[in-house]
Order: sequence, then structure tokens, then C-alpha cells
Amino acid sequence: MLSRVCSVASFGLETVEVSVEINIASKSFSAFSIVGLPNKAIEEAKERVRTALINSGIKFPQKRITVNLAPADRPKIGSCYDLPIAVGIMSLVAGFPVPAVSHGSS
Repeated sequence: MLSRVCSVASFGLETVEVSVEINIASKSFSAFSIVGLPNKAIEEAKERVRTALINSGIKFPQKRITVNLAPADRPKIGSCYDLPIAVGIMSLVAGFPVPAVSHGSS
């Protein structure tokens, strides 16, 4: 199961789109990993997101959860990815789709 949520990162005056992709593997050991050049605050998002979902009454999946923050060549800093990660996990657990947004040039 894969969910993709669009977010942004700020690098000074430059804003870059960040795609937060969440995959929940149905056949694997329970784990929660975040990849894509995260810093320590983003690594701590695992506990913040898990606690927030449980406290909201949402059953947190006991499966392998992999979160990819793309593009991987840019460092990700801060706790601003907590909400997109939580929304992506909720969309997979509850079964509601996150609408795809196309960013075409006009």
C-alpha cells in the first residue's frame, strides 16, 4: 500500500516541493523508518506521529512503515513533516485516498 502527500521545504528564499511517500508492507516485521536525508527532528517524528494517532483513537499499524521524503538530495529539517506523515498513514489505515495534485506549468 502506498500513499503520497505533497509538502514543501524552505531553503532560505527557495521553496522546494517535497513528496512524502508512505508505504505499509503487509508481510514483514514491525518497523518504522524514515529515509530521504532526514535530520534528528524528523527521526523523532516517528514517536510524535505514533503517539498522536494513538491518542486520536486511530489504530497504529503494527507493520513495516517506510516513509520516503523526496527529493533525497536535499536535507530535511524540522518537525514540519509530522502532519504529512500522519495524513499518509491515516489514509492507508482508514482506506481513504489522498487526492493527487498535479503541478503543471501554466
